[in-house]
Amino acid sequence: MGPDYRVLVHRARKLAQQYYLVYQEPIPTAQLVQRVASVMQEYTQSGGVRPFGVSLLICGWNEGRPYLFQSDPSGAYFAWKATAMGKNYVNGKTFLEKR
Repeated sequence: MGPDYRVLVHRARKLAQQYYLVYQEPIPTAQLVQRVASVMQEYTQSGGVRPFGVSLLICGWNEGRPYLFQSDPSGAYFAWKATAMGKNYVNGKTFLEKR
């Protein structure tokens, strides 16, 4: 689902730019994730458009610490210390849990 990914990245960049123009500082990672997830959720309820078919991992750095979020096509999002997605995500998560 390459085009879905590109649409969401473009929207995230636009949201980050708009925030920077208003506040003269980078958008906090959690706020960016919330806004992108809101866009994804809108597409699940709007008529005439199909829901996005991708999940996203969004990472950022705020206040001296890293942040990692996962957003699914329904618009739900979760914070993680470490996670895996994709075809072998179970093996990836198992590996991360052992560390």
